Amino acid sequence: MPFAAARPTGSFSYTRDDFPHSPLILFYEITRACNLRCRHCRAVAQPHRDPRELTTDDSRRLIAQATEFPKPPMMVLTGGDPIKRLDIFELIDFAIENGVRTALTPAATRLVNLETVQKLKDAGLHRLAISLDAADALTHDQFRGVPGSFARTVDIMHWAGECQLPFQINTTVTAANAHQLEAIHDLLREYRPVLWSVFFLVPTGRAADMPRVSALEAEVVFDTLLKLTRRGPFAIKTTEAPHYRRFFLARFTETATSQSSQSTSLPASLIGTNDGRGVMFVSHIGEIYPSGFMPIECGVFPRDSIVDIYQHNKLFQSLRNPDALEGKCGRCKYRDICGGSRARAFGLTGNPLASEPDCAFVSH
Repeated sequence: MPFAAARPTGSFSYTRDDFPHSPLILFYEITRACNLRCRHCRAVAQPHRDPRELTTDDSRRLIAQATEFPKPPMMVLTGGDPIKRLDIFELIDFAIENGVRTALTPAATRLVNLETVQKLKDAGLHRLAISLDAADALTHDQFRGVPGSFARTVDIMHWAGECQLPFQINTTVTAANAHQLEAIHDLLREYRPVLWSVFFLVPTGRAADMPRVSALEAEVVFDTLLKLTRRGPFAIKTTEAPHYRRFFLARFTETATSQSSQSTSLPASLIGTNDGRGVMFVSHIGEIYPSGFMPIECGVFPRDSIVDIYQHNKLFQSLRNPDALEGKCGRCKYRDICGGSRARAFGLTGNPLASEPDCAFVSH
């Protein structure tokens, strides 16, 4: 193959020391085509594929180039709906054959069935990521814009369990569904995802004018998530809410101090990734962003190398420097582990280094 990638060796591990040279996760928006009409869609997805999408060959080149990082990242094939790409299984096969740990975020439509899930399992997919935004069909389907989406999501969870394909659930929390988090957790306990990722809205794409949970409401959500984490049986993380790490760490410190425990250890999820810091994004037409929620073009693939952009682009470097943060984030004692959502700061102020707008904490 003209762009065969070198197979990485050794077990996969990632630490904060890897931030300067390698992302933990590379999101590749393989298409913007999607049959859902989600109210919050970052990509403003459309029913049909964009003729400017990276070709199969260019997509293979992108996958191959990902292995050139000193520590090759996990690649998440996202969209839109990546299942709308006719070459999706070819690209997954190429990635797996070359040692790239690969995840997929399909839309919950008729394009995904038991046969599809089994095929993904057989290909060696590392993880499936599915969206669930409510504990009831009415709320979820209204959010996703298509009747039957909730039922198909539940089916996919069942099929993933049947095929023994690890999967995670992504939930977008808003003022409309924040009260359902415990009910969603109860539902997920029946299906045992490996991870529940709770996403806090960033004002971009169709979500530009959607109401978000306020800073004070976010603290209530954090408290709920911490309580649910203690119940198990799966891990819980936040997306675009790095201030949950601050909340968690403060509670963790209080508990460790009161118990004088020598055995308590911080979870790996507190590594401190953020937009452009352990994370990068390539759009369907090759635009290179710090993340999909911060659409600031830093280069274009294949003209530009994703390795070079991640390591040397000035914006990426600034986003990895806690001392470059401004306002209360720059003064915060948790800036190394949190740093606030850089995407939300950019979306609301136009400045990617400004203070996190939806954080209630002020460091003294």
